[in-house]
Amino acid sequence: MNGVGLGSTPVTDYVEDFASGLNVLAPRAWLDDDSGRVALSGDWSFRLSPTVADAPDDLKDPDTSGWDTIAVPGHWQLNGYGAPAYTNVVYPFPLEPPYVPTDNPTGDYVRTVTVPADFDGARIVLRFEGVDSRFAVYVNGERVGWSSGSRLASEFDVTSLVAPGKEARIAVRVHQWSTGSYVEDQDMWWLSGIFREVNLLALRPDAPTDVFVKAAWDHIDGAGTLLVESDVPGTVTVPELGLELPTGEHTRVEGVQPWSAEAPRLYDAVLRTAGGDVRLRIGFRTVAIVDGIFTVNGNRVLFNGVNRHEFHPDRGRSLTEQDMLDDVLIMKRAGINAVRTSHYPPHPHFLSLCDEYGLYVVDECDLETHGFGYEPQPPKLPNPVMDERFRDDMVDRMRRTVQRDKNHPSIVIWSLGNECGMGDNLKAMYDLAKELDPSRPVHYERDTQAEWVDIYSRMYTSPEGCAEIGADTGLYRNLPFILCEYGHAMGNGPGGLLDYREVFEKYPRCQGGFIWEFIDHGLRTTIDGREVYAYGGDFGESIHDGNFVCDGLLFPDRTPSPGMHEYTKVIEPLRIVADGNRVSITNRYEVLDTSHLTFSYVVETGGEQVDAGSLSVPVIAPGETVTIDLPPVDASKPETWVNVTATLTEATPWAEAGHRIAWGQIRLDEPAVAEVMVSGSPAVGEAGVDGITVAGVKNARLDVWRAPIDNDAIPGVAAKWREEGLHRVQHRIVSQGERDGAWEVVTRTAPPQLQWGLRSTWRWTTVDDGVVLELSVVPEGLFPEVLPRLGITFELPKVHQVEWFGTGPNEAYVDTREAAAVGKYSATVAELQTPYVRPQENGQRIDTRWATLDGLRIEAVDQLFGLTVRDWTSADLENATHTAVLTPGDTTHVTIDIAQTGVGTAACGPALPDRDKLKTAPATLTLRFKA
Repeated sequence: MNGVGLGSTPVTDYVEDFASGLNVLAPRAWLDDDSGRVALSGDWSFRLSPTVADAPDDLKDPDTSGWDTIAVPGHWQLNGYGAPAYTNVVYPFPLEPPYVPTDNPTGDYVRTVTVPADFDGARIVLRFEGVDSRFAVYVNGERVGWSSGSRLASEFDVTSLVAPGKEARIAVRVHQWSTGSYVEDQDMWWLSGIFREVNLLALRPDAPTDVFVKAAWDHIDGAGTLLVESDVPGTVTVPELGLELPTGEHTRVEGVQPWSAEAPRLYDAVLRTAGGDVRLRIGFRTVAIVDGIFTVNGNRVLFNGVNRHEFHPDRGRSLTEQDMLDDVLIMKRAGINAVRTSHYPPHPHFLSLCDEYGLYVVDECDLETHGFGYEPQPPKLPNPVMDERFRDDMVDRMRRTVQRDKNHPSIVIWSLGNECGMGDNLKAMYDLAKELDPSRPVHYERDTQAEWVDIYSRMYTSPEGCAEIGADTGLYRNLPFILCEYGHAMGNGPGGLLDYREVFEKYPRCQGGFIWEFIDHGLRTTIDGREVYAYGGDFGESIHDGNFVCDGLLFPDRTPSPGMHEYTKVIEPLRIVADGNRVSITNRYEVLDTSHLTFSYVVETGGEQVDAGSLSVPVIAPGETVTIDLPPVDASKPETWVNVTATLTEATPWAEAGHRIAWGQIRLDEPAVAEVMVSGSPAVGEAGVDGITVAGVKNARLDVWRAPIDNDAIPGVAAKWREEGLHRVQHRIVSQGERDGAWEVVTRTAPPQLQWGLRSTWRWTTVDDGVVLELSVVPEGLFPEVLPRLGITFELPKVHQVEWFGTGPNEAYVDTREAAAVGKYSATVAELQTPYVRPQENGQRIDTRWATLDGLRIEAVDQLFGLTVRDWTSADLENATHTAVLTPGDTTHVTIDIAQTGVGTAACGPALPDRDKLKTAPATLTLRFKA
């Protein structure tokens, strides 16, 4: 590799070098072999200097007696040195490559290790799995070299510098900023340090150091083929197949079972050489694009995927093996079948877990240059992908990605990187990837015309746009179409996921995509004495992108959000729906039939179980549908529902027996048309809108505002609502008094300055078992086209427990209701809240029939309502920066919605479709209140 010389050239010049390293060994496969290994995880001596110039030139023989101690792996910002900073697009330093700020925090790490005596005769290598961003290595006072590529492995030969049986002092100087930072702008926290493992290895003579397993499967004849290439010849044995073959020999293998995400069949194998063994896990599978369709083993793949950054709220990108396993298990249990490693290769152990448990992987190179923009516009600098000075480093990053990860059957696609625009450097990366591994297609989303990719990809295209691509096979060379990012899971959302699923199923070329993203990147910290999950700006950054770092299906502690429940339902591998009075079940698996599943049913009437049992369902082949009869059910009673559930018959490596795989809910009775017959005496209470004294209800008023969700705030929807005055409406009583047997109050709800309002007529009538409210709302003047919500809000004395009959158990809105099942539920007021990292509208239960709040019962009379119950106001919610700031008081605030605008995904995605907008129009609501 090219690099800065070690002679008279200043030893820090490498920080602003365009090369990727100096004296770094050629990249090779990550292997489970017999190499001697000394793990260097644990405590290292540590010193942080504010600039490169302030870092003493003493690493040849540093006196660390006054230094601190820091844990490796880890980030120094999460250990009390400096502070994290978050940006999405912009760089936190001037754009003038290759230069970086003089204020460049530099961390020195020192560790003494005894080199095992049995390392004698071996090539001794120091291996770093990941260091952010650029680092130089010294061993026993000698400068070994330097490397870049933060999330890529680097190895250095230190054989001549250490003596087996004696101590060796290893010093590592790490710089927060370097020329490499210009190509690592990956929408995440800027965190520095040795964040993955460091190992001292002994590579024995005549032992393999690089192996390439090429295992394919022919779906026509059912045979496999195997070729194992090794830099040292040897013999490969696969005991389960009775197979023994030399390296370099291409062999046909009968009777093998293929690997897929649904059936991740692996065969244990050993490569034996004179110098040592390498243990292999072989998955026979073939990736191909046939007539515009991406296939694995001849089967069309539908990617029900997620984008996954490596993240932990306490450790940042420094993950444990348990963290990685937790992620894989969460994905498998949710029905997720694919991962895009946004936007860098993950820890190699994660890929081994994907092999074992079954996940398709799009392995992405450590590359993003988003802050430059996509097109060169003078006087703007060209994007690094257009800059020849960056070419060698970019090509080398691709080489290191492919070479390290090439033996994982889970990897079915290579990705060049993310959001870099277009340039010749990317073409060179593509050519290299195809040269090194022609068996896998290559992805890159910003190749908008599909010039040199094997898959056409976009981000955040609307369902309608996806359908247009799916319907026209003449577009984009008829390549498979995959959304590398969609369904932006920021805050309350994503909405409208079912629309995408329907397009993916209708058009074979549209092969799914990857939700952005898997987990919120909230860092656990304390603000004003309260533990919170921090986002951009919480650490005093002058340049940041706020809570845009919190856009995952999981909360930072890996608790699933309502968005995860919704996605799980939308992508479930069976479709269970009504077919008249029968149930239709479609198998949407790729290769599995349903023989591993047990089907059961539960019948409920009015939320009470009246019957349950097992359901006899014939084995359904992939892609097939069966329709079966339901057990006899008395459907004469209102609200009679049958829930059909498919669960695992036996435990799998990723879930226990009984784990729910899919479900469907079918209504058996015919919903009756409600007759609104109100008779009684006027409800006379306190003067004002209330007109009611039932169970402490007070301050009832029309409600049109919601605490903006991220999908309202970021695209400017909430700003438009504010222009229309919806956030600050005032209420005026126009008239009140007895009229036609009811206490009638007419109000006008309107904002200051503007010439529009909502005229509401509230008719309160006392009946034998409570009070009935008949509300009608009529818009007047130049009213807004769309309202955030329309309903009533009122206050109650502190409520502790809520029971309701409607959708649940989690929140649901008009476009996030697939995971909501009709039933009877109970929860505390605290449990009804969804703890989004940035507080916003949450907790609605759509289509509620009735609810009890301690001593008050509210019933729908002529239409269902949305129920929200909180211990704070919408204004409190809107003004809070973190959930922990919200403090319950002595009053509970209840909102009964006629309707609410959907949540969508417009924080980063298409605008909300008209179908899901609450258009301003006359509306009515009738409720019965009972004490």
